[in-house]
Amino acid sequence: MCLACEQGDLEARWEMINVISTGALPDGHSVDDLRAMGLPLPGEIYREPQPDGTYLIRQRSPAEIAALKNNFECDSPQ
Repeated sequence: MCLACEQGDLEARWEMINVISTGALPDGHSVDDLRAMGLPLPGEIYREPQPDGTYLIRQRSPAEIAALKNNFECDSPQ
């Protein structure tokens, strides 16, 4: 892969990570696509605001992810 193609690929992956860190799936991609590319799923990473106005993108621990998945509460009237 040429340097320009590699740079374009890295920029595309970074843009996807930015979208994923907001909790959304990138347009045109599925969960299977993200896993095939080795990228995290929404909810596995998050944005942490910093005092200077920037954001850090952090990865959640497996325990945090499991706790988030087990927080479901059914609000059905049945």
